[in-house]
Amino acid sequence: MQIFTEHPRAVGESYGTHARHAAGFGLTMILGGLACLVHAILPFLFVTTGSRVIRDLNARMGPRSARATRALPQTTAFPAE
Repeated sequence: MQIFTEHPRAVGESYGTHARHAAGFGLTMILGGLACLVHAILPFLFVTTGSRVIRDLNARMGPRSARATRALPQTTAFPAE
């Protein structure tokens, strides 16, 4: 059970709250991506949608990302070159 609650607890959320936030981010990314794909074919549609979605997600993620980063162990994911 700890595998399901460790990360949400580290960022100050319950499992359910974290699941709702993660699902919301995922759905927003999918819809933004679909808008970008439509824009690729029909460039007069969804002209600013992709960049707006990215800005909005970044604004929502900023404070959450800072909490998550503080909660991670101080290790390097990739070895230095």
